[in-house]
Amino acid sequence: MKVKYNEKEILTLNETKRKVFLHEMLEEGFDEDIERRLQWVLTHKYEQCMKRLRDEWVPKFRLKGLATIPLDDDQLAELIFSQAEYQSRSKRDKEE
Repeated sequence: MKVKYNEKEILTLNETKRKVFLHEMLEEGFDEDIERRLQWVLTHKYEQCMKRLRDEWVPKFRLKGLATIPLDDDQLAELIFSQAEYQSRSKRDKEE
């Protein structure tokens, strides 16, 4: 099994590694379980980042007098990214 991101291979699960997993996991449904776990990790990280982004920016929008904000995560994120004072992690780290 190979895991890719943007067509770049980031993880290879060879037969030995698979057997190590199977020491504690069921062989039946193994591939689906691994896919679910990988999806969970990325989804959980996204949700945590979105929560911190929301927690940081909703109070800033209140101070700006914005009465409504989007409930949709993508729309809220795009609103945040469109703010002149928004900075990504890399930009914040460079300024420190």
